[in-house]
Amino acid sequence: MRVLLTGSDGYLGAVMAPVLAERGHDVTGLDAGFYRDGLLFDPQTPPLPTMSRDIRRVTADDLAGFDAVIHLAELSNDPLSQHNPALTYALNGDGSASLARAAKAAGVPRFVYSSSCSVYGAGSGEWKTEQSDVMPLTPYADCKLRNEALLASLADDGFSPTCMRNATAYGASPRMRFDIVLNQFAGFAWTTKRIVMNSDGSPWRPLVHVRDIAEAFACAIEAPRALVHNQVFNVGSNDENYRVREIAEMTAAAFPGTDVTFGPAGHDGRSYRVAFDKIASTLPGFQCRWTAAAGADELRNIFDRVQMSAEVFNFRAFTRLSQLKHLLETQQLDELLYWRTAAAA
Repeated sequence: MRVLLTGSDGYLGAVMAPVLAERGHDVTGLDAGFYRDGLLFDPQTPPLPTMSRDIRRVTADDLAGFDAVIHLAELSNDPLSQHNPALTYALNGDGSASLARAAKAAGVPRFVYSSSCSVYGAGSGEWKTEQSDVMPLTPYADCKLRNEALLASLADDGFSPTCMRNATAYGASPRMRFDIVLNQFAGFAWTTKRIVMNSDGSPWRPLVHVRDIAEAFACAIEAPRALVHNQVFNVGSNDENYRVREIAEMTAAAFPGTDVTFGPAGHDGRSYRVAFDKIASTLPGFQCRWTAAAGADELRNIFDRVQMSAEVFNFRAFTRLSQLKHLLETQQLDELLYWRTAAAA
């Protein structure tokens, strides 16, 4: 299958591209290049042919001949979206809608969208299924829901979208992120031997390894159309729902000598415990193979291999908001997050 992977130079894309290639797909990347400064380790995989393109400027001509589009390329995570909601709606909302319409106009039969369990927003510990009420608390989560609705409206006999609501990702990637919970805790444990939380860690979070997400998306484009057409799937495992304090304690256990301290009850209203029965029973060939504990061990081994320093851990390109602020402050990007020059892109 000829696959276009947007966000191919991101945290998830850098893992997903070789997974797709290993399964025999012909993969082309598309990436705006915001995070190419950040490379934690050499992936030792063949370079991917990649279009350096903003999703807002992709046309139907760019997508002609592809059998599937896997769309990852959006501004990532809730804190980043809250920093500038208007940009989030412009890029994640309007940009993704434009890409989906271009894919349909180009005759691309499959479109797999990277949504998020953050659409569930707040809860009291009840299990959230794909049919549960949603409560997006941030522009990031709201855009995910808007895009799911847009894709459902575009679905027809020639255009088959699938929306994947990923749990919170973790695990090693060449294009590392340290602004997601388990990865951040692991970085603190390695560099300072301390995980200091400014909350009591009571909110629920479902976790999923970046490799398991990649496998789920591969299974989605390979599945019989009738099983995934215009469907929404929570991506993760029932066994991998944790309170944030449990994630901190589990991560500390993988880094001997690490202390964990907690603060008062926090103000972050996001708390969701998610059920993943649908993906386990419906998507052929998919099951989560990683646990959070194994992921923490993996990160410790990677940090040891690359001898990661505090300077590397805190490098701007491994934190989404810090990197975008840098590109704006150095005037490499304009106020709408377009590259000012072709050379910069």
